[in-house]
Amino acid sequence: MGLFEELKDLGVDVDGGLKRLGGNEKLYTRLLNTFVKAMKSQEISPDFDVTDYEDIKEKAHAIKGTSGNLSITPIYETYSEIMNLLRAGKPEEAKPLLEEIIPVQEQIVSCIEKHAQ
Repeated sequence: MGLFEELKDLGVDVDGGLKRLGGNEKLYTRLLNTFVKAMKSQEISPDFDVTDYEDIKEKAHAIKGTSGNLSITPIYETYSEIMNLLRAGKPEEAKPLLEEIIPVQEQIVSCIEKHAQ
């Protein structure tokens, strides 16, 4: 199974991402590899400090934007919720969502890395 098929199985809207890029598969693949690097530099631990989470908001916002641009739907939707909760001053409610999405994002990143060229 190829990269795009595996990503689709993980809930990624590959067709939507490709459409955004005019169907350019090489560009989409290159941007997916860039996404992996961004995810590694923007890692968020679910045990963040609920009294000081400005850094977490910035990282979550970056992840949300990057995943949205590439139609990595599971990550985009969850980080959108996380951002809404953080902006509403409810970081303790964001933590369980973060705990749920981390294994999913790890699967997606692993899939991309496995197919990296």
